[in-house]
Parts: sequence; C-alpha cells; structure tokens
Amino acid sequence: MILVRTVSVAIFVLAQNGLESVIGQGADLKLFLLAFLTIYGGFHLLFFLRIRAAIAMGQGGGAVLVILMAAGFSAPLIIRAAEGVISDSLARVIAVAGYSWMAFLLLFVVVCLFVELYNLGMIIAVNRCNCHISSFVPTAGMRFMIPAALAFILTIYGSFAAGSLRTEFLVIHSGKIPQKIGKIRLLQISDVHLGGAMGERYVSRIIRAVRDANPDIVVSTGDFVDGRGEYANEAARKFNEITPRWGKFSIPGNHELYLGIDKAAKFMDNAGFVFLRNRSATIAGVVDLAGVDDPGGVRKGKGALGDRDILSPANPSHFKILLKHRPEVEKDAVGLFDLQLSGHTHKGQIFPFCIFTKLAFPYHAGAYHLPGGSLLYVNRGAGFWGPPIRLLSPPEITVIDLIAK
Repeated sequence: MILVRTVSVAIFVLAQNGLESVIGQGADLKLFLLAFLTIYGGFHLLFFLRIRAAIAMGQGGGAVLVILMAAGFSAPLIIRAAEGVISDSLARVIAVAGYSWMAFLLLFVVVCLFVELYNLGMIIAVNRCNCHISSFVPTAGMRFMIPAALAFILTIYGSFAAGSLRTEFLVIHSGKIPQKIGKIRLLQISDVHLGGAMGERYVSRIIRAVRDANPDIVVSTGDFVDGRGEYANEAARKFNEITPRWGKFSIPGNHELYLGIDKAAKFMDNAGFVFLRNRSATIAGVVDLAGVDDPGGVRKGKGALGDRDILSPANPSHFKILLKHRPEVEKDAVGLFDLQLSGHTHKGQIFPFCIFTKLAFPYHAGAYHLPGGSLLYVNRGAGFWGPPIRLLSPPEITVIDLIAK
C-alpha cells in the first residue's frame, strides 16, 4: 500500500506541477521529468502504432503523422515558451489545442487498455473453447477507432463540463460566532490556474458567481495564478472590483511558487487580496484566518512554519480558519483550528485519474470531520490545470456560512 501511494503521489506531482516547474529543482524532480517524458512519449508511440495499423498511408502520410506526433509531444514546452513572447490570444489558442490533445491522448490510452483486455478475453475464448466467435475479436481498425471515438467524445464533453461552475454550500453553527453578528458568509475559491488555456470567459464566470454569492469574506487557497501575460493583469483588475465587507485573503499554492513568489504577490496585491504567508489576520474581532505556505516553498529555499506555529498565538475564543493549499493535516495541529480550507487535488480533474489523486491525498474532496472538533473542507477548484477539461469533477466555488449557535 505504501508503494502504491508513493507511485500515486509521483504521478500526481507530475500532472500538477507541469514540465516547467520540474526543470532545475534537483535530481529527484529531474527524474520525475524523465519519467513523464518517457510515459508521455510512450502514449504517443501507442497512438502512432494504432493509427498506422488501422489506416494505410504512404511515406508522405507517415512523415506528416510523425511531425504531428512530435508537435503534440512537445506542446507543454511550446506553450510555456510562447507565453509572454507572443500575443495572449495566440498563446491561448496554442494552449487550448496542446492541452486538449494531451487530454484526448490520455483518454485514448485509458480506453485502449479496456479494448485490449476485451481483445485478450476474446482470443483466449477462441483458443480454449474452440468457439465460433472470431467475429467478436476486434480488428486493427476497431482497436484504433473505438478508443479514438470515445476519447474524442469525452474530450468534447469535458470541455463543456469545465465551464459548468457550481456553487457548493457549507453551513457551520458555532458558539464562537456572537449572536449580535449572527452570520458570516465566507467564500472559498481555489485552483483557478489563471494562465495557459484559462481565458476571459472562464474568469468572468467565476467573478459573476462570486458576486452572486454576496460574501462577507473571500479567501483563495492557492494556485490562483499560473501564467504570465496581459490577461493576468486584466483578471487582477476585475477581481479588484470585488469588495467584500471584511476583505479578500489568499495564500500561495505550489504554482505561485513556480511562477515566482514576487510575481504572485504583485498579482494578489493588484487583485486586492491580502497575501497571508505564514501569518494570520483577525476578521470582525471574532474570526482568525491563518495562512501557511505550500510545502513547495521549502524546496525553493523559502522555508515554512508548521501549522501549530501559526495557530498557537490565535485567540482561543475566536473561530479559527486554517488556509492551507494541500489537504494535509498535521496531527499536532488538529483541534487548534475549527476549519481548514484546502484545494490542490481538483478531485482528479479528469476521470479516471481521480484514482491516483485519491491514493495520493486521502482527503480528496468535500468535508471531513477531524478529531478535536476540527473540520476540513477540500475544494475541487474553480479552474483547471493544463487541459481545459473536467470529467466527473465539476469546478466549484464554496460558500461557507458561519452561523451563531
């Protein structure tokens, strides 16, 4: 079980970090990069072999196919290299095409696996049972067309699902909320991943949902910004127009650290967020917000305090909220906070990869009751990393009503 979870963590780190974040971060992550390129290259090779077996093509057609496969394989690197160099609109077109191809190819491989299991079963049945069912054995054309068609359909569906932002509600009754206040409405956004394929349409939808919820406080639990360009500046200006009664607060996720913490801090300031890095803020005299850095900051040489260090100075009579990007719970901090808000997992983003994220992070999505009266809520994320696709993991913002008991 430990080995399975370790492999799952490695797969999730590769999927979430992106190639540019792995380069230059030490030997271990360079090995991760090598593993990713090997696996992703293997996926392209499988697609190439399947289509060549299904469709007859001459040398010219084969050469064109090789060029297209090479472009698809190098798309993640091309996207990052193009960002900030060419126009934002063109960079976004390249990102949508490149990342959508990545999602299609991943789904193609998954469906191929099931088709091959079926094919193996049919071959065994024909050989052992001497049954006349050879017509049920898929041909080379079917072994390509079935996975390709299903992967294409799921990719199209997932692109629409990525835009179906949901508002989830959580109600918490607490004696720490005074009767004279009655209710405090807090709104959590997480994992917007502004940049790459995340365009103005998605950002406008998130902002509209935040306005409709009419929160008293807005908090971002990391991975808000994930790219460079004028669209990031424009998005910051739009978020700055949202002015909740008791302000907006944010913490860095791993992608803010990859982007550069200074650039991320500037974005947060332009967007009107107070950046809580290993410190806390008191809201309305009754709520303490404690923000901690993502553990990725340790690899970057920034250092990080433990959750207990941040929470201990808090007023015990206040309702304590821990803002922590990754849904990891420190044992010695349980009971010191009333609510921990996290994100990071995306609930896998694209099924069936939720299997790996669930193994990597047992606190996967939704609410979890912890010892000592603490509660953890894991947000699925309002945006997406990489492919503008979500499959059985709809994006969300979370409205949390703290009500006097």
